[in-house]
Order: sequence, then structure tokens, then C-alpha cells
Amino acid sequence: MGIYLSTPKTDKLSENGENDRLKYGLSSMQGWRASMEDAHSALLDLDSETAFFGVFDGHGGRVVSKFCAKYLHRQVLKTEAYSAGDLGSAVHRAFFRMDEMMRGQRGWRELSALGDKINKFSGMIEGFIWSPRGSDSNNQQDDWASEEGPHSDFAGPTCGSTACVALIRNNQLVVANAGDSRCVISRAGQAYNLSRDHKPELAVERERIMKAGGFIHMGRVNGSLNLSRAIGDVEFKQNKFLPPEKQVVTANPDINVVELCDDDDFVVVACDGIWDCMSSQQLVNFIHEHINKEITLSAVCEKVLDRCLAPSTITGEGCDNMTMILVQFKKPVNRNKKAEVAEQSTSSSDETEIHITEE
Repeated sequence: MGIYLSTPKTDKLSENGENDRLKYGLSSMQGWRASMEDAHSALLDLDSETAFFGVFDGHGGRVVSKFCAKYLHRQVLKTEAYSAGDLGSAVHRAFFRMDEMMRGQRGWRELSALGDKINKFSGMIEGFIWSPRGSDSNNQQDDWASEEGPHSDFAGPTCGSTACVALIRNNQLVVANAGDSRCVISRAGQAYNLSRDHKPELAVERERIMKAGGFIHMGRVNGSLNLSRAIGDVEFKQNKFLPPEKQVVTANPDINVVELCDDDDFVVVACDGIWDCMSSQQLVNFIHEHINKEITLSAVCEKVLDRCLAPSTITGEGCDNMTMILVQFKKPVNRNKKAEVAEQSTSSSDETEIHITEE
């Protein structure tokens, strides 16, 4: 049976929400995997003007994805950049802050509280899926005090997680991504990638990995990790002569800021369990086909999960954990102007990206 179950777990965790600007639905499913390592955040009210949505796909354990789902949006709120209105810089800082917070005695204690089993040799902690509520985001004081204790030298967890988040404020959409979860926008029915999948074979990723003393074997970092950016994974971040953004594996997110327009239909944030089975355009087409037939957006997400679930584990595709958040814009997004879409060939729509910037 290996890492797979004999039969998939198809029970789904789903929810819906809306305000005067946005409507969202989400669903997650364990599937064929022996454990559920995904977590997510869906907060319509990060503050009175801002919504926050995030998908966190864990590997080697579940606790880092849970930690990110619980704390990343809080750290966005607590940055000086957020107070100054700079959402991109705020979320960029929050990604690195996750690695900092998971170290030492305080980090060990918080991870232990989220988990239900600790391997004292590897520092790996297991637990259950975590989905925070809006009330978690209200305290803006960063009171993460260090603590003394038997695990004061804890370097951080050996497991890790991707993080792909979308913040929406008025007509601005800010996407931050580290790893191979993905954010896609449907603009007049056309799929545009708002994030880049961080895989070791990408030239910029390969260069950083090699310069930091790592290597790539069989498409995996140091022969083990099949993505090149993640939160956690402390063993890949041990070069004391390099800053965090230049380590073999880094939490450094790509930041993409998009001006929303009337042509924008919806945004999807999902883990690679979805993208392994459907291209960006295929998913957008599927959503358009079903979005007006279902009462809730979570029902559309559930249909996507069922569509992607493999009938068996023979090929491996469709056997991963799956989490998807669908955010629909209530029209009109902008009555006065429309953002221009970069000229792209419609024949290569599945690979189309709206410009991504790196901090």
C-alpha cells in the first residue's frame, strides 16, 4: 500500500462565505494519500478593506502547513509595511517570518500544540488539517516572545509546506507564492497564471541551488524534495554564509500585483494535487461550465476534486491531497477603468502569466 490507502478518503471539508464585494467557496479532500497534509486560510475580513486566501501544501508532515494557516495572515497584519498600505512587502516579510517563528523553544512549543505526535530525532510533528476563522486575525501586536527551555536550540521543523496566498483590497490583487501551489485568474474566460511553480529545473532555481551548495538529482533538490521554495524544511537552509533568500530551499515568495478590472470573473488558489490533473485553462473552463449550475461555490470546488481524483493509484496522478479555493468577484469590480492584459498568444494560454515580480 505504501504512501497510499487501499481506498481513497473522499469526505470533503467545505465552506462558503461572502461580503458585498466577494463570494468564495472552498473544499479539501485527503484522497488516496495516507494522511492529509494540506491546510488553508479563508478570511473575508483580514481588515475592513482586505480579504486573505491561502493554500498550504505540506510535505514530510502536516504541522508546517497548519502553522502557516494559523499564523501567516496574522504576521501580514503586524508588519509596518501593512500599516503603510504596502501589501506586497507585508506578505513578503510574513513568509520569512514563518521560518523565524518556528525556531527555538517557542517554535517547538507552538508546533507541538498544533501536532499530535513528535519524532524527537527528526523534529517532525504530525497533526490534523487546520482552517482558521476570521477572529484569529484581530491582534496586531507582534508579541512572539522568545522562551528558554530544553528546545531552545531547535533549528526548525524538517517537514515543510508550500504557501500560495491572495490578498484582495479594493481593485488590487496581491499574490505571493513559494512552491508549486498556484493562483490563476479568469479574465474574460481566459486563464492567466498569477504565480510560478517553483521547480528545481527552472534556471533561476537551479542557479540558486547550486550556488548554495545543493544539487539536483532526478528532478529533486538534493535527491529528495521536488520543489525548490517552501516554508520549513530546515535541513535545506543551513548555509550560515548566505541570507535566507539564497539558501538551497528558500521561503522567498514571488510577489505579483494585479489591478482588477470588469473582465475578471474569479480567482482560484489550489495545491498541485489539482494542477497535476488539469491545466490552468482546463480548470477555468470547467468552473465556467459549472459555476451557474451549483448553488454554492464550494459545490463547484467539490466537483473539481471529484473530477481530479484518480480511479486507482497506478499512475500517481490524481492521488494527492487536494485543496481549492474559488473566489468570485461581484460585478462590477471597477466601473471606471479596465487594466490592460499583457499581449499573450491564446494558443499557449495554459502557460500564460501576468507579470511576476521578485522582492
